[in-house]
Formats: sequence, C-alpha cells, structure tokens
Amino acid sequence: MGEKKPRHMTLNRFLVQKQQKHSEATGELTAVIDHIGKVGKIISNYMRRAALEGLTGLTGTVNVQGENVKKLDEIGNSAFVEAFEYVDMVGAIISEEMDRPFVISSESRKEKYAVLIDPIDGSSNLDVDCIVGSIFSIRRLRGSVEESILQEGTDQAAAGYIMYGMSTILVYSAGDGVHSFVLDELIGEFVLDHENIRMPEQGKIVSANFGNYRGWGSPAREFADSLASEKRAYALRYSGALVADLHQILHQGGIYFYPEDAKRPEGKLRLMYECAPLAMIAEQAGGAATTGTTRIMDIRPDKVHQRVPFAIGSKYEIGKYEKFYRRS
Repeated sequence: MGEKKPRHMTLNRFLVQKQQKHSEATGELTAVIDHIGKVGKIISNYMRRAALEGLTGLTGTVNVQGENVKKLDEIGNSAFVEAFEYVDMVGAIISEEMDRPFVISSESRKEKYAVLIDPIDGSSNLDVDCIVGSIFSIRRLRGSVEESILQEGTDQAAAGYIMYGMSTILVYSAGDGVHSFVLDELIGEFVLDHENIRMPEQGKIVSANFGNYRGWGSPAREFADSLASEKRAYALRYSGALVADLHQILHQGGIYFYPEDAKRPEGKLRLMYECAPLAMIAEQAGGAATTGTTRIMDIRPDKVHQRVPFAIGSKYEIGKYEKFYRRS
C-alpha cells in the first residue's frame, strides 16, 4: 500500500506540487486531471440521489457496443462531454457510449489532449446499489484524433479511475506513481488518501466471473484450477465492476482476469478506455497486465472500440497466468 497522508492535501494542490517538479510542464495536463475530478463530483452526486430521483433502470436504447443503456450510463457520458466541451486543453472525447470520437478541435483552437472514458463501469450494479466507477485515459493530440489515440498504452499521458461506493475515490497516475484521493463532501474537494501506492508482489485476491468457466480456453481454466494447489489460500472477490475489483487488488494484491471465451473469442473488455488505462495504473504500482500472451501496454489498437482478453494484478499471479498461456 501507499504511504498514508494527512487529509488536507487537495487534488489540485497535489497536482500543482507535482507539476512544479517538472520545469517543462505547462500546467495543461494538471488542469485536465483536475477537471476529471470535477466530473467525478458531478457523477457522485447523481449516484447518491439515483434511487430517489428515478435515475435507475434502462433508457430503452442500445449503445455502439450492443449493450442496453442504463439511465446513469447516459448521464455519466453527458457529464464528461459537457464538462470538456469548452475546455481549451481537450480536443476530443472518446467514450464507450459513442460510436465515433467527439471532436471539439477547430482551426482557431489548438487543443493538446484527448480524453478516453468508460463513463460508468459496472452499470449492471446500478439497480442494486452496488459499486460502480468511471475509467479515464488521457492522450496527447499529435496530428489527427485517430492517429493520436490509436497508439500503444505506453503513449498515455495519464490514466486512472473514479470509484463510487461508500466513499468516492479518485485514483490516477501521470507516470510518477499511483495516488488516490477521497472526496470530502464537507468541503467539496478530493483530498489525498494514499501517495505512491505499491501493489504486493504476490496477493490473496482472485477476481473472475467463474460463471463463464466452461467457455474459457484451457489456459484460463488450468490457471483457475491451479489456484487450489497454492500454499496461500486465495479469497474470491468479484463485484461486476472492474474498478472495484482492481481497487482491492491494488492494495491487497492478487489477480483479476476476464479471458476470451466461446462467446467472445476476442475478449470482452475494451482496450483503449478500460484495459490500457488500468494497465498503466497496475504497472506504475508495481503490478502487470496482460492478454495472457502480450503485455497490454504494448498493444497498438486498430480501432477505437477494440476488445482484448485481460488479466491484471500482482507480478506473481500475472506471471503464473502467462505461464499457462505459453504452455498452450
């Protein structure tokens, strides 16, 4: 785990102090991350009042992924789009809920970043008041939007997630470690909770949808079976919200995996705004992320909504997971 800090350092102050350590920094990336924190506050407020104001349930529409859209999916997506539409530093928004990138740039505005988002991760949890989250990736704009975003995960300027549960927690990395902040609703600010979080080398959490076990390929099944023979007893934790499952592993170690299966041979999770940003968080905390055969951060996507098999967690468990794929 990271070092516990006194609860008085706000997200903005922390970002500015980090920025001051880099003489070449312009403050624009700081502003984008701080703005994501503002979106997190907006969505958190909607979450708190969702049941009271009839915001649960479906909209009756289907998104580009072929998934039924929840009301809060739509609200979360709108919150991100509206928040960044007039922010000078951001020229494009790429979302799970939108078929194409939403381009904001014009000839008179030279924005420097694209923001990629899964606005509501784990939305199937909404109707039963379980944890959900938002995942974000920030990339520099160089040339066209597609040229800028269809790059390896190593090209990300920053990444992170916001988790809406008992507390609202924002976790981010800009390549200088992983830091988490908790929303203090009394003052309306995210304040520093842990700095430089480190994932244990070997953990005790296993997170996977074992309801799909029969459809998994043999490497994933054999890996799952092997866990019973480990000297260390693993605890099964699977919430249906990727950010919630990863957050436990970030602090306690272990592995989350969602492999390819008979129904989804290409995998289920989206590379650019789910897997790559969370892989950056894992690696910056001392962990790893893989498809089973390829490091997630090394994959160069060929389309915006590309899916991949995904495993993320501590180095020991990820190494063992990859070993079963090498054998096959």
